[in-house]
Amino acid sequence: MSEDIQRELAAILREMKDPRLHDGIISIVRCEMAHDLSYCKIYISSMNGIETAKNAVKALKNAQGFIRHELGVRLKLRFAPALAFEATDSIEYSANISRILNSIEYSEEDNNENSNV
Repeated sequence: MSEDIQRELAAILREMKDPRLHDGIISIVRCEMAHDLSYCKIYISSMNGIETAKNAVKALKNAQGFIRHELGVRLKLRFAPALAFEATDSIEYSANISRILNSIEYSEEDNNENSNV
């Protein structure tokens, strides 16, 4: 169910006109559903940093009623779950780790070239 909600939320975000949602690359990192499916916590991240994600969360909280209604219609749910949005910096964190790993790879290649000389 959480995967369905995540997929539909991504589609709804693309259709929304709020400029805070299109400020950078906004991504739904993860959805956590309550066992009784009455509550869903959604983690939002951005490539531009935590501040952009926080602005997107503000926009999503303002449109929470619309989003909840759309989820209910698209997923044909009798009761759409209550939504809670939270900003996270996981995309930025992952990109930073990737940059660090890429710099290490270049350092190892340089060391191998210097040892062969």
